[in-house]
Amino acid sequence: MVGERLLEWLPNNWKWLVTTRVAVTLALLVALLSVITGVIQIGQETVAHGPLTGTVPIVVQETVGFTGALTGFLMVGSTLALRRGLRAGWYATLILLPVTAIQGLLQVSEYSYPLVVLSVLTIPFLLASRKRFDKKLSLNTTQLAAGGALVGVQAYGTFGAYALRESFDGIDDLLDAFYFTLITSSTVGYGDIGPETQQAILFTMSVVVLGVASFGIAIGALVGPAIQSRISKTLGKMTDSQIELIDQHVLVLGYGELTEPIVDELATSNQSFAVVTANTDAAERLSDREIPVIVDDPSDEEPLEQAHIERARAVVVATNTDAEDALTILTARQLAPDKPIISAATDRENIPKLERAGADTVISPALLGGHLLVRSALGSDDSELIEQIVGDD
Repeated sequence: MVGERLLEWLPNNWKWLVTTRVAVTLALLVALLSVITGVIQIGQETVAHGPLTGTVPIVVQETVGFTGALTGFLMVGSTLALRRGLRAGWYATLILLPVTAIQGLLQVSEYSYPLVVLSVLTIPFLLASRKRFDKKLSLNTTQLAAGGALVGVQAYGTFGAYALRESFDGIDDLLDAFYFTLITSSTVGYGDIGPETQQAILFTMSVVVLGVASFGIAIGALVGPAIQSRISKTLGKMTDSQIELIDQHVLVLGYGELTEPIVDELATSNQSFAVVTANTDAAERLSDREIPVIVDDPSDEEPLEQAHIERARAVVVATNTDAEDALTILTARQLAPDKPIISAATDRENIPKLERAGADTVISPALLGGHLLVRSALGSDDSELIEQIVGDD
């Protein structure tokens, strides 16, 4: 009986949600274990445990230690993409999980057993929650160009250094050439590889200039927007791109007990909308749901102008205080004299006051609830419901 009641309170897609969260959590644990086992493997001189003991060459065991740590960091990135619901993150994680399992086996260490088991265990959960990760990874032209420039410069430096390997002290193969390019373009420059001819010096100078420029552009174009989005989400503020694109939206001013149902209804109807509220906790929750929100006093002109009230389809004012609603309505009416403004009145006696402040329609939840309770008790139909919702009395 208790179990049935508990299931009634759970959302209809609770199994789907649980599977999704388990998949993300397991993927993150795999990423952390991959880094940890990789670091442990790097520090071990000999390995004497594991199903492949004696069959895996030492050089392979040492190599998978470094690559295991690298794969772990890549898994962290793919898990973050999973958490955002990106399909690219799902594919990346699905590819990396077998890699981490294989690396765990090749490490030939008892420390790698949990990594192998967890990697294999995560795959079914990831496959079961495939439909959950349906968001597309969108990159603009600038980001694509920046990524291409970074890859192009690394390729230029690697193949160029390899072609000029006779003019360098320490470059014998492509790995040495890539290592030289990476430490040169990133301005680390250990000094273990150096040019010995004028041609090699000029080439190194070009790698330094192009490498620094490509790294700077790539970080600004690829990482910058993610940092800006995260800061905006933490502060509960709309990004510039969200502000510019918003149009014909419903502008919700203030935050109260009625705001959550309003937001849910707007989200369900796929209606474009934004929220202006001074409640930072509420703004953070809304931002977590990827709802555009501006943290500011909704009775001030600046945040309403920032939210493009002049382009709004309608304005909804619903806080827990009628006095704050009245000030917000006055400001909204001044900035958008031709926009419909709908407000909720906590006290039914304040309905005329809110109408005089500029609201086109004022709804009293208490009055509406009373009407519905009585009609339900008397068994009446809902033919007059709309008139009672917007009625003046």
